[in-house]
Amino acid sequence: MPAEWDRLRARLGTDAGAVAAFIGLVRDVQESASTVLTLEHYPGMTERSIAAIVKEAERRWSLAAATVIHRVGRLRPADQIVLVLAASRHRAEALAACAFIIDCLKTDAVFWKKEAAGEAARWVEATGGDLERAAQQRAVGGASPQTN
Repeated sequence: MPAEWDRLRARLGTDAGAVAAFIGLVRDVQESASTVLTLEHYPGMTERSIAAIVKEAERRWSLAAATVIHRVGRLRPADQIVLVLAASRHRAEALAACAFIIDCLKTDAVFWKKEAAGEAARWVEATGGDLERAAQQRAVGGASPQTN
């Protein structure tokens, strides 16, 4: 993450007053040392879906910069899976944009996720809660600029 932080900071001017960060980790849903999460993607399509989410966040909030890195392939519990950085003039905008991006990644980014523990494996879909949070995020307008 330090390299991504440095790259984002290099893109910021002196107007940015806040950077919100989210780091997602793979949970051990099966509570088994052999749990593996495999993320498959379609190159090009996945990147475009992530870029569309970031562009929507940029339309809603006055962002100075944003970074999203989502890993693919075989991951184990506690592995870092996603990094979201959102920078803006005010913290309310940075925090709101970061929350929007992560909630929409769960439902709109093109990934296929498979959980496996031993011989048992299942494809993972967005949950009802994931869909509800993304819908709520889209229903809410951008944050209004704050003076702090």
